[in-house]
Amino acid sequence: MDDFDRAQELEQRQRDQALAIQADLARASSLGSYSHCEDCGDAIPAPRRQAIPGCTRCIDCQQCQEGKR
Repeated sequence: MDDFDRAQELEQRQRDQALAIQADLARASSLGSYSHCEDCGDAIPAPRRQAIPGCTRCIDCQQCQEGKR
């Protein structure tokens, strides 16, 4: 396997991961809460999603949005 093949495999893995995250976000948005932050893309912890149904941001991004940081 040469460098070109490895680069293609890496690109495909990254594309698959991005598509999986987008599908997860779409599925979660129809359920009321996102699994990943709409701003930074980091995972939103389950306790936060349970405590605040419909949340779309992680704690850090939500605090920034509210001007607390």
